[in-house]
Amino acid sequence: MAIKAKEIRGFTPEERREKLQELKRELMHERGIAAMGGSPPSPGKIRQIRTSIARMLTIMREEGEQ
Repeated sequence: MAIKAKEIRGFTPEERREKLQELKRELMHERGIAAMGGSPPSPGKIRQIRTSIARMLTIMREEGEQ
């Protein structure tokens, strides 16, 4: 499930950093499965994770966290 901007804004800066790392690990895992020729259980999951990461980074920059 994609993370909404309203949810991200409700996180503390530390929670945002933790969630960002979690999303990056999940993306790496999904890309690994795809690279090995495995069929991902949800074809749109990689795109959804990338969108969530971008949304998280955008809000972090707006808040001046980076």
